[in-house]
Amino acid sequence: MFHNQYVRFAGILTLLPILYFSISGWTVTSAPKPPNVVLFFIDDLGYGDLSCTGAMGYTTPNLDRMAAEGSRFTNFLATQAVCSASRASLLTGCYPNRLGISGALSPFSPVGLNPNEETIAELLKEKGYATGIFGKWHLGDQQPFLPLQQGFDEYYGVPYSHDMWPLHPNQANAHYPPLHWIEGNQSLNEIKTLDDVSGITPTVTKRAVSFIRKHRKDPFFLYVPHPLPHVPLAASPAFRGKSKRGVFGDVLMELDWSIGQILGELKQQGLDKNTLVIFISDNGPWLNYGDHAGSAGGFREGKGTSFEGGHRVPCLVRWPDVVPAGRVSNKLLTAMDILPTIVNVCGARMPKQSIDGVDWLALLKGDESVTPRDHFFYYYRKNSLEAVRKGDWKLVLSHPGRTYEGLLPGQGGKPGPTTENHPFARALYDLQRDPGERYDVQQQHPELIAELEKLAEEARSDLGDDLQNRAGRHVRAAGMINAKP
Repeated sequence: MFHNQYVRFAGILTLLPILYFSISGWTVTSAPKPPNVVLFFIDDLGYGDLSCTGAMGYTTPNLDRMAAEGSRFTNFLATQAVCSASRASLLTGCYPNRLGISGALSPFSPVGLNPNEETIAELLKEKGYATGIFGKWHLGDQQPFLPLQQGFDEYYGVPYSHDMWPLHPNQANAHYPPLHWIEGNQSLNEIKTLDDVSGITPTVTKRAVSFIRKHRKDPFFLYVPHPLPHVPLAASPAFRGKSKRGVFGDVLMELDWSIGQILGELKQQGLDKNTLVIFISDNGPWLNYGDHAGSAGGFREGKGTSFEGGHRVPCLVRWPDVVPAGRVSNKLLTAMDILPTIVNVCGARMPKQSIDGVDWLALLKGDESVTPRDHFFYYYRKNSLEAVRKGDWKLVLSHPGRTYEGLLPGQGGKPGPTTENHPFARALYDLQRDPGERYDVQQQHPELIAELEKLAEEARSDLGDDLQNRAGRHVRAAGMINAKP
């Protein structure tokens, strides 16, 4: 009898914690899954190339919906207005000249992103994220520099710009080798014709959707650097002739479709609300390509310049219940600020070496009282400081640079001329009143000239300035295939 009473008493003791948690309304649940990250990086997309930013002749309904369901950042800058430099900055959170990266790397270049630099992919991989890139890499096509050596688990794409191929309009001077798709570290089929180019966007889309399905139960970082609308342009048969803007509009409609497919897959897999999605461009439009180029949306100049048309790009961010829907923010931000923000979102560590990006998660969540960034340095060419910005004030420094103005653009995929060493004089612009940079007001604000020149001097000391034959104190070496680790 005593034994039976003991058993009953012990059973009651066993049930007490369950009864307590049930009465208290407490439940034992597993830890929430870390958020996924999808980062779109579009090639040569201008500020005015979405219908929500003023495009005409075609519409981008999926991107417009992304803007309506998330936030649009109208003062977002590519870190440098050229391909490889811009991509290095995005993935590392640094000014590209701090990393020794400049321009657009050519095929077989001995230079690439130094494997000692830590990318977003490497930092998230440490936290158990699956990492994939589908699209254009352009940070070195030699194997030590390819994505699988820079933190990515999966890679399918093109190693550099797809105009670096035998059909380039200036091939007589360029002498580019055949262009191949790469999977992992292996070269696959060649991209030989415009019909092959027309398959780029669908292929990238299919691979990105497959990656989401494959890793739906894991946290993942999906990087989609679409190669188009960089020239040469070609749309798949499903989109040819669909726009009133020619092949450029057709290509943009197909890119919008691609974004819709990837966002739709997130929703279908139940990942929609737990995924941070960022959409940006690597630089402004390549204006001398005329009807095959995009629009800078009224900003001055375009790709390859230190005016706003070269740097100001669309930025859309969507994360339901975290990022406010329908919000427009005009705070100054840059592509190199994405790494520290993603790191914060995902609970990863910061890179061991110093970076230039700033965390803007509070602003992302809707706190407009914060100002994550108040200044920016416009570098171009190898390491030339061409402009300095603080707040709404921008000092364009005296420099030789590219201009498209006054020159007839090309047609049908062939480029028109540019002036590459136009002598730009020093000028001060108030971007709040004059975002087109047309009215030099330096005579009215001499005190601002002194302040911005002081800021420029700080940049020269830190990063250098080829225009003054100065080396920076804190510049790191790019990767070299013959260099020792």
